[in-house]
Amino acid sequence: MTLARLAPILFVFLWSTGWVVAKFADRFADPLTFLALRYAVAAALFYIVCRSTGAAWPKRPEAFFHALVSGILLHGLYLGALWWAIGQGVPAALSGIIAGLQPLMTGIAATRLVGERLSPSQRLGLLLGFVGIAIAVLPKVFAVDASAIPAFAVVVNIIGMAFVSGGTIYQKRYLHEGDIRTVATLQYVGALAVTLPAAYLIEDMRVEWGLGLFATLGWAVLGISMGAVMLLLYLIRRGDVSKAASLIYLVPPLAAVEAAIAFGEQLTVWMMTGTALAVAGVYLTNRKAVPKGA
Repeated sequence: MTLARLAPILFVFLWSTGWVVAKFADRFADPLTFLALRYAVAAALFYIVCRSTGAAWPKRPEAFFHALVSGILLHGLYLGALWWAIGQGVPAALSGIIAGLQPLMTGIAATRLVGERLSPSQRLGLLLGFVGIAIAVLPKVFAVDASAIPAFAVVVNIIGMAFVSGGTIYQKRYLHEGDIRTVATLQYVGALAVTLPAAYLIEDMRVEWGLGLFATLGWAVLGISMGAVMLLLYLIRRGDVSKAASLIYLVPPLAAVEAAIAFGEQLTVWMMTGTALAVAGVYLTNRKAVPKGA
């Protein structure tokens, strides 16, 4: 199986583990503090990879700038908002619904900002994927006392989705060339530049050093920050951003399965039905169009 075929599968699996990592990480550190550690380690490891493999750094100052900005959007502001909101009490199910907004927002923005054209079946696929996510997780949302959900944190979560959609478009528009390894290194430098000050200002920067922290941090860096993000950059550069973004529909259902295994959370008929619709939506969005007259 070629990388082009394997990359979407690996990306969805690795990215989905971020929800489980977020739950584990909360036991050992404050959300933004953990993210700052994660970004610092990821930037250092990527730099070592770049030096040892002779990866070419951007030659133009604006290329450095675009890489830093995309990192601020994709990692610093998006994950920072998401993790902070969950830490403030936003249920993972509701956060999953909000995550389903990203492919829709990205698909709409891509048609206007980078000239992508969506076929009717792709538009249907994006909508169907969101409906599937809604069916899968809404029952959990309704089971939660609405008064216990902080409204401001929900707003921050939604803003985070806007940042990742903007970051995906920005990446496609301004970083369509150059070595992915050096781009990723600079992105994590940009993410660290905004996450560390935010952690210092609004958190106690709690860290409980130990095996649990190092294990969680190790997977967060190697599996997600390096593995999943490299695959995401590859998918964005290789194809349409709306197609890459549609893969996010598969993340919350898979994360639900992982949460059932790791934390004993229940899987329901609604989840399985919604997952089937989300899979159908991703298929419609990513399938190749049949030429007329074929």
